[in-house]
Amino acid sequence: MLKSVVRAVGAAVRLSSVATSTARTLPLSCPTLCSPSLATTRPFTRSLWMLNNNGASSGYRPKLFSSKALNPSISCGCGSLHTEGDKAFGAFLSDEIKEELKIQKNNNLPKMSGGWELALNGTEAKLSRNVAGEKITVTFNVNNSIPPNFEEEAEQGQQKSEEEEVQPEIVSSPNFVVDVTKQGAKHSLVFDCHFPEDEVSHGEGEEESDIFAIREVSFQPEGDTDWKENSYTLNTDALDWALYDHLMDFLADRGVDNTFADELMALSTAVEHKEYIKFLENLHGFVKCN
Repeated sequence: MLKSVVRAVGAAVRLSSVATSTARTLPLSCPTLCSPSLATTRPFTRSLWMLNNNGASSGYRPKLFSSKALNPSISCGCGSLHTEGDKAFGAFLSDEIKEELKIQKNNNLPKMSGGWELALNGTEAKLSRNVAGEKITVTFNVNNSIPPNFEEEAEQGQQKSEEEEVQPEIVSSPNFVVDVTKQGAKHSLVFDCHFPEDEVSHGEGEEESDIFAIREVSFQPEGDTDWKENSYTLNTDALDWALYDHLMDFLADRGVDNTFADELMALSTAVEHKEYIKFLENLHGFVKCN
């Protein structure tokens, strides 16, 4: 009797394990997850794998789930783990770097008009100029400066042909901070600015509007890079339009206008692309253990 009970329990455990294993593998065979059309419905990505339009049906992605990825290679003497997946990853990165270098418009950064001096520290950029005893400084960071680009749903169920589909251009539109400092002043007037998504461009014949906006204004200690939370901050969301217009004119008189904003986006886009290529090269070296 005891042996019968043990066999019954063992059979139940095996059946439970089979059911669990089946449940775990079902998502991988789900048509929704593995459909080649999934690549066209994902948010915009700059990945070469996506640009090639191979989708999930390409021969590359299944290798990530193969058991071979668990077998380390012993060809490298660095002592680190190397797998077939690392080899495929390195080959992919090599192709990605080549493609990004091809589309790089210019190895030199675009110039800013108006006598602005540029200083770079990694992903951080600082533009500065002096005007009649005032120092104007504009700082921005290219990290997270590319807004997500979700493809618009096809109108009334109509699908665009491959000829009509155009890969959107990547444009960096970072938040930026403008500091205006007067000689002998202990505080700077600081503007926190951004690019509203609906104001980045305007069509022909439309009245020109500001392509950037002021989010907050505050007085901050001169030369201090940290925003003091105990200083009064004026939020422009519910601000009188007359006062807001005067603030925008104040910036325009100091060279921060639509022309400056357009040039800043071009500069930021170039800096971001350089940093992206540098990241891919570092990632490739890390994966390849070079």
